[in-house]
Amino acid sequence: MNLPLQLDAVVAALRDGGVIACPTEAVWGLGCDPFDEAAVMRLLAIKQREIDKGLLLVAADVDQLDGLVDWDALEPGRREAVLASWPGANTWVLPATTRVPRWITGDHDGVAVRISDHPLVAALCRGFDGALVSTSANVAGEAPARSEADLAPSLRAAIDALLPGETGGLDRPTPIRDARSGALLRG
Repeated sequence: MNLPLQLDAVVAALRDGGVIACPTEAVWGLGCDPFDEAAVMRLLAIKQREIDKGLLLVAADVDQLDGLVDWDALEPGRREAVLASWPGANTWVLPATTRVPRWITGDHDGVAVRISDHPLVAALCRGFDGALVSTSANVAGEAPARSEADLAPSLRAAIDALLPGETGGLDRPTPIRDARSGALLRG
């Protein structure tokens, strides 16, 4: 199957409430529609992850964050620093609007987001026409899959679709910073 057909199949799975796997900048990730509570709960069950930790969103461009991020809650200099880092392997915790569900923010008032420059992640978000949940493809506490071959058989059995490809080659998952202060939360 060629990439456009595979991409269409994965987007269709997302629209049907599915959980998918795809390569990201450093590791393989799991994804779903962030506004589909049942899909997010399934993803959390697959990962055995607590809802209170929150989940990261990826998007293809800043417009896909419309209505999700309260840009006005950031000082102009902080907003400019965030925007200057994208697209790229930089994740920021930004002030969330009330539109972002608790199953995404967890126990936090912010939402972690990244405008990805990984071609498959960006294509997936464009095809879906919105931001997607993105979290490492592993059970919480276990090492994340660095390649498609590293995906655990139990994880493969639990997902609805897989978009084959290569990671972006980063050695570690993207850094996460607090957009309000610039503080590094994950290096």
